[in-house]
Amino acid sequence: MIDSFYACVESALPQNCLPPFIPEPPKGKTYVIGAGKASAKMAQVFEQYYKGDYEGLVVTRYGHGVPTQKIKVIEASHPVPDEAGAKAAIELIDFISEADSDDLVICLLSGGGSALLSSPQAGLSLQKFIDITKTLLKSGASIQEINTVRKHLGRAFGGKLAKAAYPAKLITLSISDVTGNDPSVIASGPTVADPTTLEDTKHILNTYNIPLSPELESFLNNSENETLKDRDEALSNAEYHLIATPEKSLETAAEFFKGQNIPVHLISSTIEGDTNKAAQEQTALIKTIKEGRHKLSAPIALISGGETTVIVKGSGAGGPNTQFMLQSAIALKGLESVYGLACDTDGIDGSKDNAGAFIAPDTLKKSDVNAENYLHNNDSYHYFEALNDLIISGPTHTNVNDYRVFLLDKTT
Repeated sequence: MIDSFYACVESALPQNCLPPFIPEPPKGKTYVIGAGKASAKMAQVFEQYYKGDYEGLVVTRYGHGVPTQKIKVIEASHPVPDEAGAKAAIELIDFISEADSDDLVICLLSGGGSALLSSPQAGLSLQKFIDITKTLLKSGASIQEINTVRKHLGRAFGGKLAKAAYPAKLITLSISDVTGNDPSVIASGPTVADPTTLEDTKHILNTYNIPLSPELESFLNNSENETLKDRDEALSNAEYHLIATPEKSLETAAEFFKGQNIPVHLISSTIEGDTNKAAQEQTALIKTIKEGRHKLSAPIALISGGETTVIVKGSGAGGPNTQFMLQSAIALKGLESVYGLACDTDGIDGSKDNAGAFIAPDTLKKSDVNAENYLHNNDSYHYFEALNDLIISGPTHTNVNDYRVFLLDKTT
């Protein structure tokens, strides 16, 4: 099954999806910018194929940098912002603000860009930005909600990079890590119009009980702080291209199983919400199939994508995919001939060193600890680490959301 994960990832690697989208050089200068877990690798591939002169700057996660010739690579913190990323965002904005009408700005975006470019708007503190991000990440808020807040509080998001680059021609090449592939959500939409509002931001902060300081309340009540909207002049010379999507990568994984004569059923490519609930729903489906109460039958591979979240109540370690697998193991209770894998395609599930985890019918039997306790403490990482059932791929230098698969064999 792990080979299906690598097949899923491979189709979205920058070297496989970026080259066809690299444009011809302009009359003037070429500025290359970027942000995300794949941005350094995208920059490296860009340098291999671009036919003109250029200079550039990209921001990626710590440990995700790769060697480049002329494009400067800065590493910063993810998923919680830090000062390195905040400074990089300012440097990047200042850099493209020099571009003129004969110039070209290439923006290389991928998932993770929201945290990596989190420099707060003037008058707001970086620490406040960090505290709000931490709270939202632990609350179970959706990526759309989190990025709505980021778009309004951050100086690079919600079309603001497009504003900085104008009047140069702007081409964004993006690897999508969000359900629905909405450009305004990917990396918090730094180069596109934003349909969300300051009022939406206030509503989200109130929903998750985040108090508004006097400075923040004043900022959100000022209409001049609104993000860019459709028909803004700064977007008139901008193009946006999705070069890789979660759906395409899931199709590649499906082809992997079909090549082994294993039927495939795509549950959904857009699963969001609480990861425990998602696991319970999928394991319930598995039980009906194994009991012969469903039109689907084994052998079969059940594939899904999307981006689930964890409502953090414990003090353990782990991410949405590892938690998903632990909840699945508990729900399946050693059901015969059922195997599962869940991984983040960027190679890092949450904040640890694993992409995800693997389960088999004997997962619970192999451990002498209480799996429920680990689940409730959000400590799935250490549960699977003890079993040697973590999937550790290292940074993949791409990011097309989560990949989950259950393989149901015929009961012998």
